[in-house]
Amino acid sequence: MYQIKQYEDGEYKIYELTDMESDSWLKVAPERGGLIIGFGVDGEELLFLNKETFYNRDANVRGGIPILFPISGQLNNGQYEWGGQVYSMKNHGVARNYPWEVVRTSTDNGVSMTLKLSSNEDTKQSFPFDFELEFTYSLKGRTLTITQEYLNHSDDSMPIYAGFHPYFWTKQKDLHYTTDAQHYFDYNDLNTHSIAESIDLSDKKESLALIDSSNREIGFELPDTHKHITMQYGPEFKYIYLWSEADQDFICVEPWMARTGELHRKQELVEIGPRESLSTFLKISAG
Repeated sequence: MYQIKQYEDGEYKIYELTDMESDSWLKVAPERGGLIIGFGVDGEELLFLNKETFYNRDANVRGGIPILFPISGQLNNGQYEWGGQVYSMKNHGVARNYPWEVVRTSTDNGVSMTLKLSSNEDTKQSFPFDFELEFTYSLKGRTLTITQEYLNHSDDSMPIYAGFHPYFWTKQKDLHYTTDAQHYFDYNDLNTHSIAESIDLSDKKESLALIDSSNREIGFELPDTHKHITMQYGPEFKYIYLWSEADQDFICVEPWMARTGELHRKQELVEIGPRESLSTFLKISAG
């Protein structure tokens, strides 16, 4: 019923996890930032992946489900101040730029794999903390679950606002979202707007942020596959960012712990105490 296989795609080893009963799969490239490159249900792929950016190690991958850590979004001039020192960090942090280690796999009660990333001398140039991330990707039926543990091995509190950047394949970008959020902030005009029947990303260059949701859940239908997507996530994820590119067939629906630039404001940072950890989750279901 459950199966794990490995194969090579270009320079990368791919792990493919399969639930044969639901004809569902999960494809993961641990060496490429722990990236999920495919998630299919009922024989249909749900994620967008630009293979050119995937194969180019110097490019940010456009597609799959990139991991955002320790920050989501951008920093002014790519820099921030912490403890009286200025550091440089790329958009969305460091985790997506390093290979992750495969810790274990399992076919018990679903199919899963656990990946780990530890800080190193390079990451400390951008983020001066000793950390360890352990993510478990689980597939059962039509549901992908990403269980996350963020460990702080430092002697000081570690600030994060992590997130995910799922790229869903669709040509249609004027979608209705099931959410309790009433407003979104539009980074195109820098204004707050009420949410109407739908949100159209077709002509948006910059992202939109749903800013006042209490329920940690959002739903939407992908018209091309007629799949209804439901995303549920831990209480740490306060915002959903929506984004697309005009000439590409995707929308991104992204759970973030804080808004972009939070390392400058320092008002909503998630602080993990010394020698402590934070556990949370993200579930993506297709029906």
